[in-house]
Amino acid sequence: MSTILTVKGQVTIPKPVRDALRLEPGSAVEFAVNAAGEVVVRKAGSRRRAPRRDRFEAARGKAQVKWRSDELMALLRD
Repeated sequence: MSTILTVKGQVTIPKPVRDALRLEPGSAVEFAVNAAGEVVVRKAGSRRRAPRRDRFEAARGKAQVKWRSDELMALLRD
């Protein structure tokens, strides 16, 4: 597999390599040069990030509102 280096020094990582490393958009990668002068690409960071909680799910059930919907709408429209 080969790719072209842009004038900005960017390359596209070929899909088979992205798939093998399980890289997704936004994934961090590390580059290294081994003793044989070969470039090694690794998925950066062995730490796993906690799954993001949905912001609405995080807020669900937190409100301490005593208003009923029709009362609140009447107040807001008044």
